[in-house]
Amino acid sequence: MKPLHIKRSNSTYYKDLISSHLIDTILREHHIMFTKNLDVTSFSNNRRKTHNPQGRAVPSVVWDYFLNGCSIRLINPQTYIPELHLLNASLQEFFHCFVGSNSYLTPPNSQGFAPHYDDIEAFILQVEGKKRWRLYKPRCNEETLPRYSSPNFSQRNIGEPILDTIVEPGDLLYFPRGTIHQGDTFGLGHHSLHVTLSVYQKNTWGDFLEKSIPAALQSAIQTDIRFRKGLPLYYLRRIGFAFANEYFDIHKKFLAQVQSLLNILVSEYLNIDETADELAKNHIHDFLPPMLNKQEYYCSVYGGGERMTKSGTIVNRVQFKPSTSIRLSRAHCIRLVMERNSYRIYYSCDNSKEYHEYELQYLEIHPKFIDAIKKIILQFPSFMKVKDLPIKNHNYKVQFVSDLWEKGILVCEKPFF
Repeated sequence: MKPLHIKRSNSTYYKDLISSHLIDTILREHHIMFTKNLDVTSFSNNRRKTHNPQGRAVPSVVWDYFLNGCSIRLINPQTYIPELHLLNASLQEFFHCFVGSNSYLTPPNSQGFAPHYDDIEAFILQVEGKKRWRLYKPRCNEETLPRYSSPNFSQRNIGEPILDTIVEPGDLLYFPRGTIHQGDTFGLGHHSLHVTLSVYQKNTWGDFLEKSIPAALQSAIQTDIRFRKGLPLYYLRRIGFAFANEYFDIHKKFLAQVQSLLNILVSEYLNIDETADELAKNHIHDFLPPMLNKQEYYCSVYGGGERMTKSGTIVNRVQFKPSTSIRLSRAHCIRLVMERNSYRIYYSCDNSKEYHEYELQYLEIHPKFIDAIKKIILQFPSFMKVKDLPIKNHNYKVQFVSDLWEKGILVCEKPFF
C-alpha cells in the first residue's frame, strides 16, 4: 500500500464534521479533561513537548496555549459530534473493526508533533486551512506495518520524504500503518484543522495467530499424548547456541519433531472460528453504538414503542405480530458465540460513544433460539417476518423478538403507530 493524496476543488467538503468554533462550543458545553479528552502539544528545536495541566480544559486556558503556538488535539471527538459519530459508525461497518478519530488544530507557523509512525491506517480529512505533510518510508523491514507506534524521531533519523505535499480544505490524505509522517503550517499563513480517522489497529495475521495458537496448544496438551511426552534427555547438551554447529544431525532431527508437532497443532487443534469470535468480541466492545437514520430510529426501541402523552396516557403499544418484519440494526452490531458450554450474543447497541466506558454487554441465549439468531444474522440487510423464524412456539417467537428489539439489536420495517 502507498500514500494517496486526493485533491478536491470543494473547500467545504468536510465542513459539517467539525470546525474551530465547534471545538470552542464543546469546551464550554462538555466537561473536557486535559490528557483524557484533550492534549496541548508543541514541537520546536527538534523536541516534542506536551503541556497538559491537570483538570478541566476550559476555553480560556486552551486558547491561550493556542495563541502561544501550541497545537490542540481533541481525542475521540465523535463522542460529542453526531456527524463524526455517523461517519465513524458507518465506516466500522465497512472495515469490520473500530474506527477512531482525533482532531488536530494547529496554529499558523507551527508544528505540534515530532516525526513518528503510528500503529493504524490513517485517513487525514482537511477541514480548515492548509497543512504541509511530509511522509517517509519505514526505516527498515522490521518497522514496515508495525503493531505498535514509534517513539519520536529526529529529522536526521528519517531520510528524505517520499511525499511532500500541501493538503487543503476538502482534501483527503491516506498513509499506511508505519509511514513516518510530520505536518506543519510554516509559511502557509493560516491555522490548520483536520480530522484523522484511524482503522485496523491490531488487526493483523499476527494478532489472529497470537490469539489462536495458545488456545490450540492448550487443547492439544490436554487431549493429545504426543504433546505431553518428555523431551529427550540429551537435548540441552545438543541443542542451543553453544552446540549449533556441532550436532547437525541431532539438531535436524529435533527440528523435524518440532515441525511435526506444529503441523499437528495447526491441522487438528487450531480453531479459526473460535479465534474469529474472540477477536469479534473485542471489536464489539470497541465499537461505537450504531447511528440510526430517521426511519430506523422510529422503528427502533429508541424512537418507537410506548410513549407517555401530556395527558398521562400511554400510546403506541408494542405488539409483534407474525407479519411484523424485522432485521438487525447493523450487520456487525452483534456476535453469536458458543463459550463455556453456553450460547451468548455480544452486542454493541448499548455501548457508549466514549471508548470503553461500559463493560462488554451480552445476552445468554437458549439453544432453541440459536437457529433463529443465525437466520437473522445471515438475512441482513433484508427484513424477515417474525412468522418465518425457525422457532416452533409462536409465543416464544414474539418474546424472543421483543427481547432483541428492546436491546436495540433489531429494528422493524415499519413503526408501531
